[in-house]
Amino acid sequence: MIINTKVRKVSFAFSILLLLISIVGLSVKGLNWGIDFSGGYITEFVTSHPIESEKMRGHLSQIVSTDFSLTSAQDDIYWIVRSAEVSSINSNNNWVEKLSQSLNSENSLFSNGGASQIITPMDSDFIDSQIGEELIEQGGLSLMAALLVVLVYLATRYEWRFALGAIWALLHDVIIVIGLFAWLQLEMNLTVLAAFLAIVGYSLNDSIVLLDKIREFMHIDSSSEINELVNKSIQATLGRTLITSGTTLITISAIWWLAGLSLNEFSVALFAGILVGTFSSIGISATLPVLLGIKSDYFIQKEHELMKLREEP
Repeated sequence: MIINTKVRKVSFAFSILLLLISIVGLSVKGLNWGIDFSGGYITEFVTSHPIESEKMRGHLSQIVSTDFSLTSAQDDIYWIVRSAEVSSINSNNNWVEKLSQSLNSENSLFSNGGASQIITPMDSDFIDSQIGEELIEQGGLSLMAALLVVLVYLATRYEWRFALGAIWALLHDVIIVIGLFAWLQLEMNLTVLAAFLAIVGYSLNDSIVLLDKIREFMHIDSSSEINELVNKSIQATLGRTLITSGTTLITISAIWWLAGLSLNEFSVALFAGILVGTFSSIGISATLPVLLGIKSDYFIQKEHELMKLREEP
């Protein structure tokens, strides 16, 4: 694959467009905070036979007095009901029997087994809204602390234009994934927060590998144009990046497919974050320093300046 200057500039422009779309999504639609953050009830149960989602939703709407969300897995046998407020499904001990009777009255498949055998409760939890607020605060602080440590590391290790490119790429990856969750209204929960921290690590790793290679070529061949050195650096590291990202995406795809609903949002966040992170290392980390005026002989000039300072009395 040939990476040239035009491709990098187009990638940079496309990255800015994605950022704008993500910011618009956050402003217009906002985030769909899960029960981990907003508080509420979560109830899990299984049915003895598969039931269509719309049919289950219709029966639940007759029993649950407040708004709820319903998700299913394992061929419509395993069900998760989320309710942000106290409702009859949580406060009434007979809700299982009522739901079973409602299903039994319509579906003859259950008539032989008896109403009490249709639904088997698995788990029921309540998260207070105050706890949810604390989780948002602590989760945000942990993400900011991770970003702060990364900023300090980049500022001390790289020339400021290289550091700025890596920082922008990192923020770019996180904001775009958050924007994706806003547009699709995917649930923002604690597992997604963990995925964001993993995305920060992957984005930083890709940027560091590429920037180290660019710096190496600048030391070796300071007479060539900076764009040529950047393009050579990308092509030198592209194979390693594709192998690393590809194997990780295969693993995440397996989790997405096999792990069930509990890790669905986590898998989506990681999958999107790694794709965007691989793209941003080329479109931003390697392109922004050039746009800011970095030259191929920067390190040679720096060494000459240091030598002159040492020679001065």
